[in-house]
Formats: sequence, structure tokens, C-alpha cells
Amino acid sequence: MSTVQTDGAGSPGAPYDAVILAGGAARRFGGQDKPGALVGGVPLIERVANAVADASRTIVVGPVRPGMEAVFVHEDPPGSGPVPALRAGLQIVSAPRVVLLAADLPFLTAPVVAGLLAHPNAVLVDAGGRDQWLTGAWETDTLRTALETYGGGSLRGLLDPLSPVRVTADEHWSDCDTPEDLARAEERLR
Repeated sequence: MSTVQTDGAGSPGAPYDAVILAGGAARRFGGQDKPGALVGGVPLIERVANAVADASRTIVVGPVRPGMEAVFVHEDPPGSGPVPALRAGLQIVSAPRVVLLAADLPFLTAPVVAGLLAHPNAVLVDAGGRDQWLTGAWETDTLRTALETYGGGSLRGLLDPLSPVRVTADEHWSDCDTPEDLARAEERLR
């Protein structure tokens, strides 16, 4: 995977905004504040934000996090799912590209983001071969057009028809859906 950020035409450093979805109910996480959970002493959401530090703007769809430099918005109604959350975040995206991310990615890095941005539309594929729809890079106008006509609630249903390039993750990539996932991530850092 390339470590040079490019747009689909290959120009280095093309501007992008990042939308981080951080407003879910975290049911599998016992309803706790999953984005605020610590891995290596750093909240998950801050780890994700650090991976997109070169974004023109970071937009968090979820509760305000004091001390975090981002624009905060909420989906309507709050907690209504990833598609309404994406709609809310996309309303204030101004860059030609957008990186869509979950707030629970402890090992997301700038090179992984750059690898996604090397393609017009791309989604991360985990080591098990599963598309990770909350880890991708998209052309903003394409995404807005798709959302205008989409009535469903599934990110896969919205994003898969955009024919994204599948970018394979390395063996260290994971998300933290459960307390056990969080414990594994913490152990991996040791």
C-alpha cells in the first residue's frame, strides 16, 4: 500500500475532509462511551483523528469531545444509524474527497488512509475478506448524489453500488466492537 496521499489522478496531497461517526449506541460495548475508550492511554476517537491529521476538516458526528479539534454535528434523530449520520456529516464537507471512518479503529494510520485516497472510491477489506464500510474514501459529489436517491439504512446498500476499489488491510487492522476487542487491542500494543 502506498504511503503517498493521492487523488484518483495521482496528485499528491489532494484535499479531503474526514467524517468520523461516533454517535452509536455501542450496544455490543455495554452502552459505554466506545469512542472514548482508551487503547494505550489514548481514546479510540483521538487515534482515528490522528490518522487523518492532514484532513482539511475533521467532522465528528456525535457528542462534543472537549479538547478535540473538530466540527461536531448530530444526525437527526441522534443515534439513528450510520446513513443518517453520514448525511449529517456530509452536509458540511467542502473538500472534493471525503474519508468516512468509524470512531473505533485503534490501528488506523495515515498510510492506510493514504492507500484509500489513492483511488476515487475505496473501501478497506479486513484480513477476513470483509468490506469495512466505515473505513473508506469517496468522491464527495458521488457520495452526495448516491445519498439523494437512497432510501435505505445500510451503508453497504449505499456504498457498494459505487463500485469501490477494495484495499486490503494488513494483519494489524481491527476495530473494537466489544470490550473483548478493546482488550485485544490493548494487548497488541504491549
